[in-house]
Amino acid sequence: MLDEISFSRVPITNRCKISKIRSFLASNGLDIDEDVEYFIVGKHLSGQILACGAIAGKVLKSIAIEKTFRGSGLSLTLMTELTNFAYELGRYNLFLFTKPQNFNLFRQSGFFPLAQVDDAMILMENSPNRFRSYCQQLKLLKVSGHRIGSIVMNANPFTLGHQYLVDKACAECDWVHLFVVREEGKDFSYTERLKMIREGTRHLKNITVHPGSDYMISRATFPTYFIKDQKKINYCHTALDLKLFRDGIVPALGITHRYVGTEPLCPVTSHYNESMHYWLETSASLPRAIEIIEVPRKVIGGEPVSASRVRQLLIQQDYEQVAELVPETTCQILFRDDVLRHNTPKSVAA
Repeated sequence: MLDEISFSRVPITNRCKISKIRSFLASNGLDIDEDVEYFIVGKHLSGQILACGAIAGKVLKSIAIEKTFRGSGLSLTLMTELTNFAYELGRYNLFLFTKPQNFNLFRQSGFFPLAQVDDAMILMENSPNRFRSYCQQLKLLKVSGHRIGSIVMNANPFTLGHQYLVDKACAECDWVHLFVVREEGKDFSYTERLKMIREGTRHLKNITVHPGSDYMISRATFPTYFIKDQKKINYCHTALDLKLFRDGIVPALGITHRYVGTEPLCPVTSHYNESMHYWLETSASLPRAIEIIEVPRKVIGGEPVSASRVRQLLIQQDYEQVAELVPETTCQILFRDDVLRHNTPKSVAA
């Protein structure tokens, strides 16, 4: 039966074939996320689509098998095709998000559980010990102290508001661990953001700026193709992200506090901040609670300083106003000709 099925690779730009794939996914209650780049498609000799799966960065998505072929071994063949294609693309550390009832299927395909949210979602990766190894590497950077702070930051771009938050954390803590979100957005690249943060915190002596890792879950790559309720999507994203932080990163570095800026502008980020109090502070979360410190946003010109405000001013080419909202170190990076030419934001999404 399986010898009558052939596999092909379909780029997301092939509209005709993607339309057929979308119809097949819809019949299985699934959709296609915006960040998908390629599909692997299994077709019968008759031309009927029987299986498909997508690659989006390091995440495998939109995996579906025709009902009559489930249990036939087709799913294992599809996963082999998907992972081999990802390896050819140089993507060796792979992840997938799925419903818990699909756990055994993906476990048989070489994926292992990282974290689970109730009966809604489970995060898996293609290694039984990579997260443990990452945390062991973090332990080498552990600094002793009574109060060890942490910050997770996107900084798109790094503003005076970000700098104010970091300065306050460093003033109140023996040491601060700052983690940079790795995701590549449509505005400033990860490399540019990391440089802005490092330059903007160079004056501080009790901080470690950690390069981004796969274990800070990006909202941009988080799957929405099998969950239709936006509130549930936000809940699952927050829970998985904070569970990894809580169960692995916190004990590795001896973190006692997490610093965040208050969020008067973005309801999604505001919800994330609220969720931190449950996942990191309550007795249901940790033997030793992590205290959340919400720092009021720095205000300049009667408005909270925000990266989205800076991006809007860059679109308007109001560089004088931009200079009032970002550190001099960020200005030196932003106002290079190559950065302005290639990275002037095309949107103002938060």
